[in-house]
Amino acid sequence: MPQITVDYSAELDDSFDRRGFALALHPLVAETVTTKIAACKTRFRRIEDFVAGDAAAGDAVLHISIAMLPGRSEETKARLTSSVLELAAAHLGPGPDVTVHASAETRDLDPSYDKR
Repeated sequence: MPQITVDYSAELDDSFDRRGFALALHPLVAETVTTKIAACKTRFRRIEDFVAGDAAAGDAVLHISIAMLPGRSEETKARLTSSVLELAAAHLGPGPDVTVHASAETRDLDPSYDKR
């Protein structure tokens, strides 16, 4: 906990510093929600196909989902979401001339969550 999933378009392969993003993200999350950096886990999922609206081609998507145990205020979750989007933008380097549809959410884990 927190469980972080980053979905990103194949178009961002060469321009999104995934490892650098995760290493900067973990301290940000830990500080914002008062947890340990070692508790943060991030996985990246490359998306082969993505369509935005009526765009013919060339757009990219970046979506960050942070799930954690309940107990944080809605204000704290909103602050984290906003900070995560800013951090993600800083880790998108020059790449293909595409529109990046970036989004993020911070939510509570389901009560059925368990870890070993």
